[in-house]
Amino acid sequence: MKKYFAKTFLGLCALGISSVAFAQEAVEVTVVEGGLYQALKNKFIEGGADFMSLVAIALIFGLAFCLERIIYLNLAETNPSKLLKGIEEALDKGDVEGAKTIARDTRGPIASIAYQGLMRIDQGIDVVEKSIVSYGGVQGGLLEKNMSWITLFIAMAPSLGFLGTVIGMIMAFDTIEQVGDISPTVVAGGMKVALITTVGGLIVALILQIFYNYLLSKLEAILNQMEDASITLLDIVIKYNLKFKK
Repeated sequence: MKKYFAKTFLGLCALGISSVAFAQEAVEVTVVEGGLYQALKNKFIEGGADFMSLVAIALIFGLAFCLERIIYLNLAETNPSKLLKGIEEALDKGDVEGAKTIARDTRGPIASIAYQGLMRIDQGIDVVEKSIVSYGGVQGGLLEKNMSWITLFIAMAPSLGFLGTVIGMIMAFDTIEQVGDISPTVVAGGMKVALITTVGGLIVALILQIFYNYLLSKLEAILNQMEDASITLLDIVIKYNLKFKK
């Protein structure tokens, strides 16, 4: 019995090794003959150049807007603690111009909001608060700019794919009507176009959705920092008024 199991085990191992070797040879042949790029190119052509081109355009424009937003949001990030600490130290000395310079020389929406508030520091805390709230809304709008375009292409990509599906089904039924036969060979062409365009649209939507969620998380983090920094800035201005505006 032990010899039987040993022979069986060795046979399975040999079969597994030969299968792995065969798979590796198949992969090497695929790479040599064109690889993944060639396979994608073939599927793109098989799916129909008209609808697949529209899906590809949606992907290109969607990624372009995603890249623009990634760059903008990364540039909008700053260290609010360091910025507010520098402003507070300058105001503790009564150096309003120095505080303005710190805010002006720092990039990002938080620094811009702080600068707008400091510009009206002599007009009272109410004016400063209204200025911070108003300009915070402006900066929030700039941060959210072009996000709606990304959602548009996320919605368009699968819609274009489903439209290609409908067209493919119509092609299949037209072929059935012309041939007068409903055999799989007759229907396969239209069905293939339908399935490829659907898959292409869904893949594009998934890619753009990942980028959109990443951008949304960065946007929410920056907006939270803006709100927290605005409250801290108001406290600093109140402290300055109590110290130098008696």
